[in-house]
Parts: sequence; structure tokens; C-alpha cells
Amino acid sequence: MNKKIPTQSHGEPFLKRFLLWILVSAHVIRGVITLLVSFPSSKPSVKDAHIKSWSKRLLAIFGIHLKINNPSIVPNTPYLLASNHISWMDIHVINSFKPIRFVAKSEVERWPIFGWMAKQLGTVFIERGNSRHAIQVVGNMVSALGTESICIFPEGTSTDGNSVRPFKANLFESAVISQVPVYSLAIEYFDRKSGLRTDVTAFIGEMGLLESMSTILKHRNLRVELTFFPPSAASPGFSNDRKWLALHSHEQISSYLAL
Repeated sequence: MNKKIPTQSHGEPFLKRFLLWILVSAHVIRGVITLLVSFPSSKPSVKDAHIKSWSKRLLAIFGIHLKINNPSIVPNTPYLLASNHISWMDIHVINSFKPIRFVAKSEVERWPIFGWMAKQLGTVFIERGNSRHAIQVVGNMVSALGTESICIFPEGTSTDGNSVRPFKANLFESAVISQVPVYSLAIEYFDRKSGLRTDVTAFIGEMGLLESMSTILKHRNLRVELTFFPPSAASPGFSNDRKWLALHSHEQISSYLAL
């Protein structure tokens, strides 16, 4: 479905939104306390359980229903996941299904509270347009891929979700060096009433985090779909080359979103 409805002007009543902001604040405080108290001494499986539970609750507060397509495709061994990127919410949506480490733009690290939380969760930050730093990030990714999976957003920015920008190939080099499989993921947000794609969650332009959160809280009638695709190695003409991997992943996602 490639039709989209624009953000609507009506939504939740003011008083309800005010109470929802209180819930959001309390939930964030709970997350901070968990990171400070429970995480340092917890096993990886326990940490993942905390992350999944916290993320699912966040989606519930924002009125987002989660649907997973092809969940059995995702392995329990390390892999690189390449996804299109629409919103800051994408990370929490993915973690609601299966917690994973992320590579995010360096600006995220400077976000109040959320930036600190992302850092505590092992997020790898990358400076956009800095090729030297990208090489360093690939090295960090190779080390991490030995024991855990990583998700990247190869567009290098977020979009309204109706199309996919060309994928940058540099971070795919980590999968080549580590010899881990590359899986692709398509993310879509829908209005539950109309069934059409919506740009309510789109985090684009000069929009700030609080502005985006406020917009979503006004329109708590959303569904997000995660669609996983088979690993690149299962495709005809497979080449363990970063440029081929980037092109193949982009084609899988963009072709699906164009349906």
C-alpha cells in the first residue's frame, strides 16, 4: 500500500494529552532507574527482557499497535539488520519485537535523557559525512558482531516512509569482515481507521523530538508493521561485497513499499 494520508489536525483532547505526558515522563524515569540500578549487574538475556518490556509499554502509551511479518526469519545468532528509517520511534518498535544494538547519528547522543539512555544501551554513534569516523565505526561494529546483532539505517536520515533513499554502503563492510548474514527490514506506519500509511510519526526536516512526540500523542490510532526479508546470501547472484549488499537490501525494501 503506497497511499498516504497527511497528519490530521484533530486528535486526543488536551486533558488526555496532558495525562499522557505524565505517563511518558514517568515511563522515562522508570527507564533511567532501570539503567542505573538493574543493568550493571544483569545478564544479557535479562537486559533484553527489560528493553523489550520498556519499549512495548512506550508503544502502548503512544497508541501504536505492532504487527510483525515473517518473524521466524530472524535468527538467534549475530546478524546485521538494514532498515528504512522514518522516526525516532523506529528503534523502540524494533526493540519491542527483538532487542538489538543500533548505529545512530551523532546528534542523538546529545538528546536530553534519550541520548544518555541510547548510550547506556550500547548504541554506536556515527558522524554523518565523516568518512574517517565511519571507518572507526565499522571497526567497532565488527567487534560487536562477534557476539550480538546490530541494526543500521543506511539512508543516513529519516523520511516520510513513502519512499526509500539510496543506501550508503560503508557500514555494510562490517558484515563482510565479520562474515555475518545481512537481513533487511521494511518499516511502515498506518492509520488504524483508514488503513493508509500516515506521516504522523515522520521525524523529518527541522522537527524536534518533543514536537514529534506531541504530534504522535495527538493521534494515538496508529499501527506499525515490521516486515523482515530473507538474508542476502539466499538471493541469486549473491556477492559478499558491501555495495552489492546495500543495493540488494535497498531493492528488497523499496520494492515492497511500492506495492
